Amino acid sequence: MKRFVTATLVAAVMGGGLVLAKDANKIVVDGSTTVGPIAKAFAEYYMGKHAEVNITVSESGSGNGAKSLINAACDVATMSRPMKNSEKAAAQGAGILPIEHIVAMDGIAMVVHPGNPVENLTIELIRDIYTGKIRNWKDLGGPDLPIVVISRDTNSGTYECFEALIMNKQKMAGKTEYVGSNGAIRQRVMSTQGAIGYVGLAFREGVKALKVNGIEVSPETVVVKTYPIARPLYMYTNGRPSQDSPLFDFINLSDTPEGKKMIQDTGFVPLN
Repeated sequence: MKRFVTATLVAAVMGGGLVLAKDANKIVVDGSTTVGPIAKAFAEYYMGKHAEVNITVSESGSGNGAKSLINAACDVATMSRPMKNSEKAAAQGAGILPIEHIVAMDGIAMVVHPGNPVENLTIELIRDIYTGKIRNWKDLGGPDLPIVVISRDTNSGTYECFEALIMNKQKMAGKTEYVGSNGAIRQRVMSTQGAIGYVGLAFREGVKALKVNGIEVSPETVVVKTYPIARPLYMYTNGRPSQDSPLFDFINLSDTPEGKKMIQDTGFVPLN
């Protein structure tokens, strides 16, 4: 019987969450909802090849993934942004050595309702929308319709990348709606004519992705680095996995032809 990856949403906190898998044939993955599709594809593929190995994948957000690794509650922290110095310091204090593995590239797509006629926004205009300076689509060549601003929650790695690449240290407007996943942003934008949000490349189905600074978001523009809102995707482990371990094989799937195809099939960009 085909086994499926356990994909649960876990609100992990320091001192709680998942239990560390002591068995080498058990791998616990926790963290980013953006990296989640890659981790689940890797897990399903690997378990299909190795019946003795069990891999669970949870999506509690990049920040909680880091906490889970620091707390010895997972074997792999998936993150859509690099680990912060404060997290590295906390890990060191807990006797954890976070090792970074870049597994793919991603573009952060600015998405609107499919019926919205606006095609392109500059980074400056996006910032003005999120700070509340621009509040109606008519000011951007669209319909006379209030802009409903949607953001990821502040624990999200995608939020932190957006804040760094777009907001230029300016605060988001008080009416900004914060949601817990890429999928939640997509659903909100699909159902709300005046909405705007931002999601990873793999979450564009059913919504309209805008050009940014005149550049369309696509795997090709992410690869050549012309799309201005792009970032690596990460997996972190405690130390370097032993080369004869399932964890080593799992982490390094991104370097294999099979892993690159899985990354591409999930909508992200494999590494060269």
